[in-house]
Order: sequence, then structure tokens, then C-alpha cells
Amino acid sequence: MYEIVRSQNRHFFQNEWLSAYWHFSFDHYYDPRHVQFGPLRVFNNDTIQPRGSFPIHFHREMEIVTYVIDGHLEHKDNTGGIGTIGPGEVQRMSAGTGIQHSEYNASQKKEVHFLQIWILPAVANLEPGYAQKSFTKEQRQGTLLPIVSGMDHPEALKIHQDTTLYVGRIRTQDKLVFETNSDRQIYFFVMSGNIEVGEHTLKTGDSSKISEETVLPLAAQATSEIFLIDLP
Repeated sequence: MYEIVRSQNRHFFQNEWLSAYWHFSFDHYYDPRHVQFGPLRVFNNDTIQPRGSFPIHFHREMEIVTYVIDGHLEHKDNTGGIGTIGPGEVQRMSAGTGIQHSEYNASQKKEVHFLQIWILPAVANLEPGYAQKSFTKEQRQGTLLPIVSGMDHPEALKIHQDTTLYVGRIRTQDKLVFETNSDRQIYFFVMSGNIEVGEHTLKTGDSSKISEETVLPLAAQATSEIFLIDLP
């Protein structure tokens, strides 16, 4: 079963420094049809203007994954942690018992475009912490590359949930099939391109909640950058 939401039907928020597509209820936006999907609670597609920032704010009991598509996102927190996430790089922050942090675009000229994903952890009262890793375009070309996982994917960052996040750069010559169990769910998002997912065609910005499907054929009509989350 596929529940598809087209890019133009997604909730859009904009202010002087941020433009964002919110896939689930978030902040002042509430839609009872889109509150969460399994443990997936937030999926935001954000662009921050040069010198824009999320001021310092608090998180707890959440696994927060940030994947940068373009530009550089800087962050710092109340433990003294500070760093930069660049294109193709992923960060997992375990908020656990509580952490305060901020995220900002320090560039004077260039936007930063990224995905931020919140996943409810399977374990409570974790000590707050970070992990970060860079992946190349070549690593994700023609395949689904696991970048964050609570399952048996040794090269991926670890997450405290039975969930795996994949990225892929799928070309027209690539014919991929993602297989899973009938009791699993998939969240699928097209970062760019045009791709057939089963019998459905999804374009840039489109997403789908997929359930009760064990085989997911993928065939790109144009080179496509995709994001897939395998969920309990």
C-alpha cells in the first residue's frame, strides 16, 4: 500500500531566513493524518539562507539525524560540542536525557539545504551524544547505501532504534529491488529526479508511506537522488 504526497501538497513554511517543507506535524503545524509513521516523528526538508540560524533550543528522548544535500550546516551545543556537516555527510544526535544546541549557516553567500529526521528511540534515558560520517557520491551510486542503522550495517552510524536510513543515486541503467518483511514499513523521499517506485512515479519533493509491501522495484526515469527509511 502506497500513500503518496506530492511536493506541491506538502506543508510549506517560510520566514526571512528559512524555507521548509514539513512532512509531519511540527511546531505550529498540525495535521492528524501526518503525525508520525512508526517511530518516524519528523521529516523536514529545510533550506537556510546565508547567515540564518536556528537559535539554541532543547531536545530530549529523540534520535535526530541530519543529512546535508548542499552547503554546510554548522552546529554547537551546551556540552561544548561544535562542528560542520557538509554535502553527503550525516550526523546522528542522541538527545537522550536532554541537550541544548543551535544550527546555523555561517556562509555569507550560499544556502544550505538539508534533511532533518527525528526518530523515537527504543531506549530511554540515553546519555546525549553525537556521531558523524561522510559518504561520497560514488558510494551511493547505483545502490541503496545504509548511512544510519540500528541493525547489522557495520559501516553505518548507529541509532537506538530498529531502523535503517538509506541514500541512493539511481541512474536510468540501474534496476534495483528493495526487499523487506511484510511487518515493516518504508518511508520514501525523492531528493531530486524522477523515479518509478513499484507502479508509481515520484518526482523531486514527492514522498510515500509504504506498508504491506515486501518487494519495492526502483527504476529511474532520470538520475535520481533518493532517501529511504526502513521502519518497524
